[in-house]
This record gives sequence, structure tokens and C-alpha cells, in this order.
Amino acid sequence: MKKNWLALLLTLVFSGTAPILHAEDSVVAGNSAAGKSKASSCGGCHGENGNSAIPTFPKLARQHSSYLVNQLHAFKDGNRIDAVMAPMAMALSDTDMLDIAAYYSAQSISVNPTPMLPPDDNADEAVDANKAKEKLKDLLAVGSNLYRNGNLGSEVSACIACHGPAGEGNKPAAFPALRSQHPDYLIKTLADFKSGVRSNNPDNMMVMIAKKMSDEEIKAVSYHISTMK
Repeated sequence: MKKNWLALLLTLVFSGTAPILHAEDSVVAGNSAAGKSKASSCGGCHGENGNSAIPTFPKLARQHSSYLVNQLHAFKDGNRIDAVMAPMAMALSDTDMLDIAAYYSAQSISVNPTPMLPPDDNADEAVDANKAKEKLKDLLAVGSNLYRNGNLGSEVSACIACHGPAGEGNKPAAFPALRSQHPDYLIKTLADFKSGVRSNNPDNMMVMIAKKMSDEEIKAVSYHISTMK
């Protein structure tokens, strides 16, 4: 029954991409050169070339233009709530959004350093460093398995179905690229879907998935995705 449920979900995911294909046709019209100038005010949070230095702010470099346009519209329409992004998006025209998205999608995303778990303050420093490495290794293994296979026991779908084997996302369906994203941002995003703070996604898929994930699974898959290139 659980396998059938997951199979049905994947069928719905892929069969639901067709209507979005037409939206992508309009996104390719963005002007990257114009977008660079229009994105100047975005650099403070997202970095000059879309590689944010602040781990809780998402990298926008190499993100699918279709996804970026969808999110900007969501901020402008109030379907995605953010006190900073809402007024920024309100000032943008449809053409501005297309141009900015075209600029960021053309940028190269930076590779993250090897993630590190915080040491235990009460443990011996040398011993704790070794334990932290082993714990990180185990955490990344859990995240890798969850990304590729999901969790049949708790009916958590595999991330690979929508976001691709290398975290490249699905451009026609406007499913975001995830590889090399900041782990802190990914953890926050999944936590927001889990709590219902964020719900602007097709058929509420991410909310349904995140609600079934444990906090440790969210951390594990986020750290794993951050190492994907």
C-alpha cells in the first residue's frame, strides 16, 4: 500500500508538469543584461552574482528562471509572506521579474565548504572533533538515502523525483534547483513547510512531505543537498 501511495504521488507530480510548460515559454524572454542592473538592490542579501554570503539567505545563482519568476509573483501577490521581499517584489513589473530571473539563472553557483557540526562544549576538543566527523558522515549518509529513496515507513517521498539526481531541479515544471544551496536556508525552508508558515507550492506537495519528516531528517537531507554540485 505504501509503495502504491508513493507511486501515485510520483505520477501526480510528473503528470502535473504539463500545464506549467507554457509558463516557461514566457520566462526565456528575460534580458540578462538588463536584469543585472535591475538586480543591484538584491545584492545586499543575495550577493552581487546571486551567491549570498549569509547562510539563511538563499543563493539565486543558476536557479531556474521559471522558479524565480514564480516566487517573485508569489511575494508580490501575497501568496508567499516575507516582510523584506514583499515590498521589493511590489515594485517590480513582469518585465523586471523576467530580466532579473534571466540574470541570476545565468550566473555560476558557488560550491559550499565541507559542512561542520558544532563541537560539544563539554567534551575533549580532539576527541569531540573526531566524533563530530563521524556524526557528520552518518548524517550525510542518512540525507543521501532520504534524497534518493525517501522513507517508505513514514511515506516521505524521495527528493530526486522532483529535484533531479544531482539537485538540478526541473526547469519546465519550475521545480527549483537545490544543489550547493546553503544548508541553513534549506533547513529553514523545510521547517517552514512543515509548520505551514510557507505553503506556496503546487498541490501543497512540499507541505505534505515536510510534515512527515523528523527534524533530524530535515537536517540530514539539507546537509546532503548542500554538498551536491
